[in-house]
Amino acid sequence: MTGKVKWFNYKKGYGFITPEEGDKDVFVHITAMREAQLKRLDEGQDIAYELKEENGKICATNLTLK
Repeated sequence: MTGKVKWFNYKKGYGFITPEEGDKDVFVHITAMREAQLKRLDEGQDIAYELKEENGKICATNLTLK
């Protein structure tokens, strides 16, 4: 899947991605960013990702900047 970073708050450790497909925003946790070895997620940045279910919630994983 692809989309744009809607926002990311480093102090809170999470943010959201707006999918290109027009679906609901996707939650992204700071651990997914660290696993992808990304230093930053900036508003409006193009990103590719996969979805996974964790603790009953859908979130982004396997992040790749485009």
